[in-house]
Amino acid sequence: MRKSHAIPVDPERPRDASVLFDLAPVSLWLEDYSGVKAQLELWRDEGVGDLRAHLLADLDRVRACTALIRVVEVNRRTLELYEAPDAIRLFAGLDRVFRGEMLTGHVDELMQLWEGRGGFRGQGVNYTLAGRRLDVLVNATVLPGAEDDWSRLLVAIDDVTERETARRALAESDAHARGLFDHSPVSLWVEDFSAVKRLLDEIRACGIDDFRTFTDVHPEFVERCMSEIRVLDVNRETLRIFRAADHTELLRRKHEIFRDGMRQPFREQLIDLWNGKLMQRREVLNYSLDGDELHFLMQFSVLPGHETDWSQVQVALTDITARKKAEAYLEFLGKHDVLTKLHNRSFYVDEIDRLQRGGPWPVTILLADLNGLKEANDRLGHAAGDQVLRRAGEILASAVSTPASAARIGGDEFALVLPGGDERSGAEQIENIRRLCDLNNQFYGGVPVSFAIGAATGRAGDRLEEVARRADARMYEDKRRHYSGG
Repeated sequence: MRKSHAIPVDPERPRDASVLFDLAPVSLWLEDYSGVKAQLELWRDEGVGDLRAHLLADLDRVRACTALIRVVEVNRRTLELYEAPDAIRLFAGLDRVFRGEMLTGHVDELMQLWEGRGGFRGQGVNYTLAGRRLDVLVNATVLPGAEDDWSRLLVAIDDVTERETARRALAESDAHARGLFDHSPVSLWVEDFSAVKRLLDEIRACGIDDFRTFTDVHPEFVERCMSEIRVLDVNRETLRIFRAADHTELLRRKHEIFRDGMRQPFREQLIDLWNGKLMQRREVLNYSLDGDELHFLMQFSVLPGHETDWSQVQVALTDITARKKAEAYLEFLGKHDVLTKLHNRSFYVDEIDRLQRGGPWPVTILLADLNGLKEANDRLGHAAGDQVLRRAGEILASAVSTPASAARIGGDEFALVLPGGDERSGAEQIENIRRLCDLNNQFYGGVPVSFAIGAATGRAGDRLEEVARRADARMYEDKRRHYSGG
């Protein structure tokens, strides 16, 4: 901030120099810094070594220095720039011109003079008499002959307001974009796919034209492409979803995120890229750093300006894990019995139809009826009966493994289907179920669990419905033996 007394014109300056000064296309100020020099020398004599610390400790010291500056003369461009009708009114309003941020900027100017540089340069902020902000570049030189007392400094001021306004607007735009990126409610990634593109270009140059078949034969190529992805940036939501403490941990452990179930959708993503599809949308599976499966709707796009090298792509991941779990549960309910967790009758009917059409043969069907369920319900209540049913589900689930299946097809009725199983397999399975019942009863105590079981085997050409009827008849024979004590 410069407060000063003004001297309108320097009478000792030659006329030609005066004309050049007045008509210069930049703002020129002729100023007297002799009072400033005297003040700096006084502080130096008093033992001040660090002028910057001395000034910043008390900004009134800066104000005292600026008050010692005397403006001798200004040119026409200065009056235009500062919106002053004449020099008198400009000088009267210097406290409005040099204010605010100018004060701290003046510290740097004083430091350069203190260090003996013969002038100063820097960037600062001034204001016109109308209050409009001016961003300025300042370049000041002690004129020849004034080196001892600094009585003549020529200060050139270049208006860079337009440039700085554009720079600030760009910075604000960048900050706004960064804020949108960081605070987006979906996971955002900026990635470099340039190495992936080079790999695709290399095999294309080798004559590969059927990329899908190529990846069938060379699945390791997909793995290599996956390893070549370079993550440039991620937002806060990404760290939260993937449970990473910070960017460093996420990038260090990204191999734990991109693995297993991601390979197939990533292969499809590569195939689309091979075919020129630079914007994609598909469901993908990733993993949190805790190891949990995370399902996402991925939106992938090569950013504008990077279509030739794929050096910047954006990946937006919308978390659909809850939806996928709900869908999986609904699918489970459609094919499973809620109480026993076994398959339900609908699944059993579909499985019989599937095997009827294509095998594998032979097919053995076991029908089992839970003994004593009605008595347990009547004597101990339905809660006890439900517990017996849950135990029955545990036993039959333990008895089968893929491709065999177990289903609850009625209140106390169950079916086991053994694709590729013959009569011997059926007999062994019955014995296995009896053994598992004994173990279960030892573990739980209370109401014992037992089944009446019948088995029948069908071969190619047989109707599995008829096979099931034979198994059902044998199950009833076994039930009669159970209740007759035979």
